[in-house]
Amino acid sequence: MIDTTVFQNKTAVYYTLGCKLNFSETSTIGKILREAGVRTARKGEKADICVVNTCSVTEMADKKCRQAIHRLVKQHPGAFVVVTGCYAQLKPGDVAKIDGVDVVLGAEQKGELLQYLGDLQKHEKGEAITTTTKDIRSFSPSCSRGDRTRFFLKVQDGCDYFCSYCTIPFARGRSRNGTIASMVEQARQAAAEGGKEIVLTGVNIGDFGKTTGESFFDLVKALDQVKGIERYRISSIEPNLLTDAIIEFVSHSRSFMPHFHIPLQSGCDEVLQLMRRRYDTALFASKVRKIKEVMPDAFIGVDVIVGTRGETPEYFEQAYQFIDGLDVTQLHVFSYSERPGTQALKIEYVVSPEEKHQRSQRLLTLSDQKTQAFYARHIGQVMPVLMEKSKTGVPMHGFTENYIRVEVENDDSLDNRVVNVRLGDFNEERTALKSTILI
Repeated sequence: MIDTTVFQNKTAVYYTLGCKLNFSETSTIGKILREAGVRTARKGEKADICVVNTCSVTEMADKKCRQAIHRLVKQHPGAFVVVTGCYAQLKPGDVAKIDGVDVVLGAEQKGELLQYLGDLQKHEKGEAITTTTKDIRSFSPSCSRGDRTRFFLKVQDGCDYFCSYCTIPFARGRSRNGTIASMVEQARQAAAEGGKEIVLTGVNIGDFGKTTGESFFDLVKALDQVKGIERYRISSIEPNLLTDAIIEFVSHSRSFMPHFHIPLQSGCDEVLQLMRRRYDTALFASKVRKIKEVMPDAFIGVDVIVGTRGETPEYFEQAYQFIDGLDVTQLHVFSYSERPGTQALKIEYVVSPEEKHQRSQRLLTLSDQKTQAFYARHIGQVMPVLMEKSKTGVPMHGFTENYIRVEVENDDSLDNRVVNVRLGDFNEERTALKSTILI
């Protein structure tokens, strides 16, 4: 039994780097500490506890983690500093040596953070507590709102794919998940707390069910029945796991939105093979066609990595032409970053930083063209939008079912409400459509 009296009236700050899953997990850590008596420090207030949830998807992510830790140690002198997340799991010794760090927790320990805080007395040197990747077994549930309108429901963790460029399986362990019953219960709780929208998050969510003998499709069907939740979004799903049955179900479901995010990574089959991806461009294109066949107005976001080892100029040009021909809405473009211990380092052909930048800019320009064309096609239409609270004096924003960002006059009474709007023209930054609320 943990004695929580030491936590009463203590304050904490939280800093998260990386993906939506990390933000969801940080929010859950915050909830655990609040229930123990710890409140979130106010702006400018010195905190008693600092929690840093790290990312390690690129070398730059590692650098940002170190910078964040140094900054928090300086801003909150004397605070008990806990570092967790992917960088902490992969390089626990390095993180523990950073001045001011007290405890480094791996993937298996982050859900039990409370028991590693002790009496909050600073350590003379950082202590790393991790489990080897092959022994990571626990699934820490997380359904969190944070400061956002929408909730993020963690349905799965870990990955069994071991793509040649990626360290995530080493940082998060093998694929595992909670039960459908537990997910449904968390969704019901979110609805009871006023939640209208839930984003399903995980590392490889289409792989849901490996540890419980269930399937992602069964999860989707079960969540669709939860009363009170008006919208679900599938955060990211591998193309080979996005079945036609799931696509068909979303097209006529009560609450799953016509919005997909599908990692492509490369539009060249030779590069996909070097990456050890589990599909080819033909399969990816067939998934896009299927979505558009049954949901012509669906938003499709796509992840692309440029400059991986082995991506010759000819291969990149093939990839660019393939992506240009896809009926997708937006590209999330990442520059390849070499990760220690990955199989990609055995590939001889290396792309220069300058060439990576040029390729990235070409794809970002293409992405802007596709997104703005998608938005423009919807100008003048009437659509339901879930509004999100904003600061006084600035426009409110929200999203249509198919993820078009809209902008309306600020009205606090609209926060977390679904209202019908008529989509107008682009705002000045061309990041949203200025819209009119219909009474």
